[in-house]
Amino acid sequence: MSKIKQAAFAGGCFWCMVKPFDQFEGVIKVIAGYTGGHKKHPTYEEVCTHATGHYEAVQITYDAEKLDYIELVDAFFRSIDPTDEGGQFHDRGESYKTAVFYYDEDQRKIAEDYKKELEVSGRFEKRVVTAVKPMETFYPAEEYHQNYYKENPFRYNLYYKGSGREAFIQKHWSNSPSDKEEIKKKLTDIEYRVTQENGTEAPYTNEYFNKFEEGIYVDTISGKPLFSSRDKFDSGCGWPAFSKPIHEAYVREKEDLTHGMVRTEIRSTHADSHLGHVFEDGPMEKGGLRYCINSAALRFIPKEKMAEEGYGKYLNKL
Repeated sequence: MSKIKQAAFAGGCFWCMVKPFDQFEGVIKVIAGYTGGHKKHPTYEEVCTHATGHYEAVQITYDAEKLDYIELVDAFFRSIDPTDEGGQFHDRGESYKTAVFYYDEDQRKIAEDYKKELEVSGRFEKRVVTAVKPMETFYPAEEYHQNYYKENPFRYNLYYKGSGREAFIQKHWSNSPSDKEEIKKKLTDIEYRVTQENGTEAPYTNEYFNKFEEGIYVDTISGKPLFSSRDKFDSGCGWPAFSKPIHEAYVREKEDLTHGMVRTEIRSTHADSHLGHVFEDGPMEKGGLRYCINSAALRFIPKEKMAEEGYGKYLNKL
């Protein structure tokens, strides 16, 4: 039975909906297009009239052995305003509404369950209105719409920020004061200071700076896999150093102007924890980057315990 599957999501302007999925290993391709309407082979101009019934959407082809559908659903909801009934941000009208388009009953159930959990989470003040609909026919959009964030990065970044999408996501997916109180109960003092207060632990005396045992390093709060021992190297800096994350989708970059320096901070996507910084002085044979990460933001899972703790699919990362 083939493990190559498809998923589809409508999240407003499809220029902004390719990058969230493109970052996952296991995603084979992401296509911007149109679905949900009655017009066969619609053009962009026709869809923009909001008279075709179509949504702007993306279709993802992925390897289910490497990536679970729930990860795609999670990435989708973290990239939209699921409470907006009239479109997304400054894009208004039927074609900009949000929806999950499922290909089978398993996808339908996963999407419905995620939506229900989001509704009762209290994360949003308004009701979650994103539709969950069966997939019918997907029509690829014109070539100039494909991979827009790569082909036109300057215009993409202006649009992503100017539309209000970036600010909305940061506001609603960062930890609230009540979240932080719960988190504080679960962490040690140094873990809390590093992850929640942007602290830095002492070099050379932290737990993982000289650890090179096979295994993975996960977010100490969310449990999401962040780094592999395969990509760890001795940088001599006194903190754990990695050449890359396991999934780019699980970390995000943020400009850091503190301490009179210009640096790139690395935060975890799901817990919004401070992890460390990334520098361009890593080994060239590994890509040239050095992710300098605080041990206190990580939990190490040795190879022999990965399957037991639910990380068996990441054994091929070692």
